[in-house]
Amino acid sequence: MRVVTITSARNRAALAQSRELPPFEVKHLDDQHVDEHICALGNEGEVRAHCSLWWRQAPPLSRHRTGAIGHYASADDTVAAALLGAAVARLRDRGCTLAIGPMDGNTWRRYRFVTGAGSLQPPQPRFFLEPVNPPDWPRQFEHAGFEKLAEYYSALNSDLARPDERIEPVAARLEVSGVRIRSAAGTDLHAQLKRIYHVSRIAFARNLLYTELSEEDFVAQYMGLLDRIRPELLFLAERDCELVGFVFAIPDFAQAARGSAIDTFVIKTVAILPHADLRGLGGVLVSRAQQAGHRLGFRRCIHALMHEGNVSRRISGHYAETMRRYTLYRQEIAT
Repeated sequence: MRVVTITSARNRAALAQSRELPPFEVKHLDDQHVDEHICALGNEGEVRAHCSLWWRQAPPLSRHRTGAIGHYASADDTVAAALLGAAVARLRDRGCTLAIGPMDGNTWRRYRFVTGAGSLQPPQPRFFLEPVNPPDWPRQFEHAGFEKLAEYYSALNSDLARPDERIEPVAARLEVSGVRIRSAAGTDLHAQLKRIYHVSRIAFARNLLYTELSEEDFVAQYMGLLDRIRPELLFLAERDCELVGFVFAIPDFAQAARGSAIDTFVIKTVAILPHADLRGLGGVLVSRAQQAGHRLGFRRCIHALMHEGNVSRRISGHYAETMRRYTLYRQEIAT
């Protein structure tokens, strides 16, 4: 076995990959601005583990210069140890003092491992846009010296008709203050993406590991979803023609991939401008999305990928039961 650095997407595409690994989109080396890609090769020259590294624009954290490890996959523990050891060494060589993973460069993209189930029985299958990984991968990070940085949760609401008596007084207060809530039905979704971008970059600026993302990259990331969006599940909160908050939900297309009817939708993002008089707007938007989903014939709603300390988790707690847990890891690098 040997660990090699890959210098281009073309060179990576030329390598055979072990059938034990999931498919890898080589184009992400370019469109996700990877700084370096490394592979652990087996005796026949096939890729048995791989990851990408980012350090030029990795998310900041405290006093550290961070590096991100993403695009991670490994066929077994031996190649995982060699790959992660090489990845940390490369980040050290680049002056990083902290490695974070799994993270495909920043929190706008895929990050976190699935590390546990909730209390729901039977366990729920993967939903659309949810991270997926074998249980070995987080253990490989832990054996390589990584420890928990943060935990995240997804929760399932199986009763969309359940009322929330707290919502209407809040909605009435917000309406008096000039806030109007409407769905995106009948609007230009491409134009709405640009408005959503500007709210997101302000609303998430204080989030753990926040990094700036250009409007161009943001829109490009969501363009692939436009034909799958149900505008009736995208709610916009506006005041004086300014977008001040939104909730973005999408049908669970993973059900269709399994050959089932789609009876579930996924609340992916809730974002509110940080104004004191908008307190409670997130809960109102989630309630409006769930009511709309119920009218559209959905039976269930997943509140997806919430940070353990975020207000979205408190909102979700009134409706939904935890179905999955995720972990993001860190390792301090001695220089």
